[in-house]
Amino acid sequence: MSDMIEVRDSRFESVVARSATAEKLAGDFLFTEGPLWHGRDRYLLFSDMPGDHMRKWTAGEGITTFRKPCAQSNGLAWDRQGRLVVCQHATSTLTRTEPDGTSVVLASHHQGKELNSPNDVVVNSNGAVYFTDPTYGRLEYYGNPRPLQLDFRGAWGVGGDARTPVLLAADFGQPNGLCFSLDGRHLFVNDTERKHIRRFDVAADGGLADGRVWAETTGPGKGAPDGMKIDSAGNIYCCGPGGIHVFAPDAACLGVIRMPETAANFCFGDDDLRSLYVTASTSLYRVRVATPGTAQWQC
Repeated sequence: MSDMIEVRDSRFESVVARSATAEKLAGDFLFTEGPLWHGRDRYLLFSDMPGDHMRKWTAGEGITTFRKPCAQSNGLAWDRQGRLVVCQHATSTLTRTEPDGTSVVLASHHQGKELNSPNDVVVNSNGAVYFTDPTYGRLEYYGNPRPLQLDFRGAWGVGGDARTPVLLAADFGQPNGLCFSLDGRHLFVNDTERKHIRRFDVAADGGLADGRVWAETTGPGKGAPDGMKIDSAGNIYCCGPGGIHVFAPDAACLGVIRMPETAANFCFGDDDLRSLYVTASTSLYRVRVATPGTAQWQC
């Protein structure tokens, strides 16, 4: 039995084995975030915001540089054409990398004012891009310190041009991680400041409605809601106190994967999608789970 697995509901044992351990793949970074698995080519990307460095990990080569400088990138996603979508702290923009390597700005302003600092991003089955915009990227160390221009922190969709993103919800303390339900009918968005997860209904036009509190992350240890993903059984994984909290589709907390360092984000990877790659403060870890995750790259 592993000391890192805290079981709160017996159903957790079919999701993560009690014997699970955290394998440290690399360390000595400044602050790791935004892990993203590439299924076809079997590599992992992740951000080191203070280091202004996006890195790549493969089983054969270990850690290499993918992009430096990287505008202090945070959350990463693949769109449905396999292009890299990047949240950039230093520029307060959301960008997309084209096949020729050029960068296109997808979102930058709202009514003439700069966004706060796009933080995390997800792409739905129709190709629509959704992202969160807390203020962390304007803080010392984690981003580019400068005054805020917006007086709220929202969840957004990419609009027709970079200066007209679609404001989907604005009543957050600090919105952070987000993921869709398996059927795409709901969007989950967590709030780091308020330490809870909200569930929104997704309308036919892509808008959000009825953003009620769905679950709270509770327990001892450092950490708060940050990265969030869904597995193939509909369980929601969310960073929280002590590590990664796992919630059943009925919102019951099944248990916690306790990490050696404060977990900021994670993704599912490897061919069977049963490896949880965790960016935790100064290190990158891998935890094997029992229930497969969901793929972030379908092309």
